[in-house]
This record gives sequence, structure tokens and C-alpha cells, in this order.
Amino acid sequence: MSARGEASNYEYVTARAKSRRAALFDADDYRKLVRMGPGEIARFMEESEYEAEMNALGARYSGVDLIEYALNRNLAKHFNDLLRFAEGKLYDYIARYLRKFDAWNVKTVIRGLYAGSERQEIEDDLIRAGELPERTVDRLLEADSIEAVVELLDGTIFGDSLAAAYEDYEETGVLVPLENAVDRAYYRLLLADVPAEPDRATRLYVEFLEAEIDFRNMRNALRLARSGADIDPAEYYIPGGPLFSAGELQALVNNPDQLVEAIRSSTYGDDLDKALNDLDAAGSLIEFELALERALLEYSSQLSNRYPLSVCPVLAYILAKEREVDNIRAIARGKEAGLSADEIEEELVVQ
Repeated sequence: MSARGEASNYEYVTARAKSRRAALFDADDYRKLVRMGPGEIARFMEESEYEAEMNALGARYSGVDLIEYALNRNLAKHFNDLLRFAEGKLYDYIARYLRKFDAWNVKTVIRGLYAGSERQEIEDDLIRAGELPERTVDRLLEADSIEAVVELLDGTIFGDSLAAAYEDYEETGVLVPLENAVDRAYYRLLLADVPAEPDRATRLYVEFLEAEIDFRNMRNALRLARSGADIDPAEYYIPGGPLFSAGELQALVNNPDQLVEAIRSSTYGDDLDKALNDLDAAGSLIEFELALERALLEYSSQLSNRYPLSVCPVLAYILAKEREVDNIRAIARGKEAGLSADEIEEELVVQ
């Protein structure tokens, strides 16, 4: 992956990202959607940002399937637009970050094979917005075993990590080693080749990524602390964030109250005060994780506001667009499953 051109065009790309973020669904839109049926949701989307995708796919799909495909296609379109807009080092930053969808797709295929899902079910959940070639993604879908997926990914950024983790998977029969091998490979790529004395643009890029890694480690730690499962926290730890070392995380997992207090007293504490109060008050693991997702969106927005001509507004938009797609998907699937509006609203993350 190489930078296109010599100079980064921050002013142009951040303006486009901010404009697109301003057009995302708001709380009022979600309140309307949760009270609609799948057909009404589809019509609502046909009159929104998703019009082109809904119309293009409407002859082949209907109902929730149409919504799912339109969401994924629209997401890929917008993120590919960001790459088309960007130049120089900014292009490299965005391209690296969007490899999260390669990680998502690899984990989705592995989970599908583990669960014995049909190919179409797996493909429905893929988001083709990363850098893996289309043919590689199609070959992953054709794989008949997890071992075959690992072999197909040899030579990619995930190859060595997955190969090393496959033995643990065979011994335990659980996906944790493989999933975390994918995540670690992705975040290792993001922070690779950072110079010892980075310029301001690179420092802001690293600050954003370190914060995301910290939030992922918080989520995993809170998940383990609340679950009571006998799992080594080190298996969930992602290196690169300054908040926790692997040893600190392992100790805090055994004491949820201390874990929340450690977050409160960290550099994120003032920014995340409300979210941490939500975490304290949360009665379930799902509520914990949704509160943390809100906190990550809030923190990314704060970085975006502090550094308006940097990569931060672009990455913050990517997170917010992902969350919009997740919210609409949760509404559509919830309606299909017969959940009430109140039950669906509990699963949404709205800023």
C-alpha cells in the first residue's frame, strides 16, 4: 500500500467526511424506524441516503434481505469514496483502517463454518470494503473447513497469526484464539512502521488507534469480568493501547469495580464520565458493551472536534457510519424476530 501523490488533502477529505456524517440517521429517524414493519422500513430507506442501493437491488431481494444487502453495498460505496477522495499519507491511513473489514470478513467466514451455516448466510454478513481481492473473499466462501480458510490466508496479513492460533483452536474447540489472532494482526498492521519521532499527522493517527485499542481491551475485560468464565484474559488482550498492560488487565478482570474505577481515573475518565456512570448502572453484559460503544463514538467525536484538519474526523465518520448500519440492521432483524420497539431500542447505539 503506497501513498498516492505527495501531499495529503486533509481540508477536502475532512469536509466531505463531516458532510456525510451530518447526513446520518439521527435519534428521530430511529424512533420512527423501530415503530415500522420491514416493508415500511424498506420504503423509508428508499427515500433516504440508501435510495440507489434499494432501487438497484429491489428486483432481486425483498424484506430484510433487501435491507441487509443495501446496507452493505452502501457502506462499501461510502468507504471506497473516501479512498477515492484521499491523497498522500491520508490515503494510507484510511486504507489501513478500512482493513478492519477484511478482519470482519475473515472472522465471519470462520464463525459461519464453525456454526455450520450455509454459504448464503455467511455471504449476507460480509462487507466488501477492505483490501482482500474479491476472488480471495469468494474462495473463502467456498472453503469447506476452518483449516482450509487458514491455508487460503497464507501470505496475507492474517496468515502467520492464524496459523499459530490454529493449534490452540484444535486443542480447545473454541474460536477465541482464531478471532483474536485476526484482531491482533489487524491492529499490528495499523501501528506498523510508525517512526520513532512521528510528525503531527502521524501522532494524531496513532492517538486515535491507541484509543480504539484501549476501548477494545476495555470491552473484552468488561465482558470477561461480567461473564465469570474461566478464560485467560491474555487471550483477549490486544497490544498497542496505553491504558492497560496484559498483566494489569488480567488482575482487573477479577474485580469489575476496580476495572471501572481504573477506566474512570485514566486519561479517558473526564471524557467518558456519563458513559462510565452507565457502565456502573448497567444490569447486563449487553448494556455494558453498548455503553462502551457509545463511549467510543463520543471519544472519537471529541478527537474530531479537537483536531478538525486531521485524520480524526475521517476515522470518526467511519465509526459513526458503521454504527448507523449496525443500528438499521438491528432494527430490521428485530422486527423480523417479532421484538417490540422497546426491546429493539435497547440494542441501538445513538449519539
